[in-house]
Amino acid sequence: MSTQLPIAEGLFTWPSENPALLGSRCQSCGIADFPVKKSCMACGSEDVTTEELPRRGKLWTWTIQGFMPKRPYKSDETMETFRPYGVGYVELPGAICVESRLVENTPEQLKIGMEMELVVDTFRHDEDGNEVVSFAFKAV
Repeated sequence: MSTQLPIAEGLFTWPSENPALLGSRCQSCGIADFPVKKSCMACGSEDVTTEELPRRGKLWTWTIQGFMPKRPYKSDETMETFRPYGVGYVELPGAICVESRLVENTPEQLKIGMEMELVVDTFRHDEDGNEVVSFAFKAV
């Protein structure tokens, strides 16, 4: 039986029934950042805390990735099996815009301003057969 493993530690809460992205917030100026940083990108303060970012937001912009990314991109796909996927920026209330894969890859189904929700989705399998999961957003 395969195990689900996060694509990287510290990107999102895992395992979790309601996963959330993990970001940092500057205690000096209030700016949020993703992924978690040790210092503020705006003012340079090291007084930052880690917080769970909102799970829902609005699609700010999007595109369809129509070709396989170059290395070091790791996936189960080959040039022959690659399927285009959506990529977008999702604006999280009170936080920031996050770049993410989108579950939807049909242009007619994607609309700027539509509500999106964070999900965890299979990205690939590792050499031991474990399911490597990453975050994505789906339409609500």
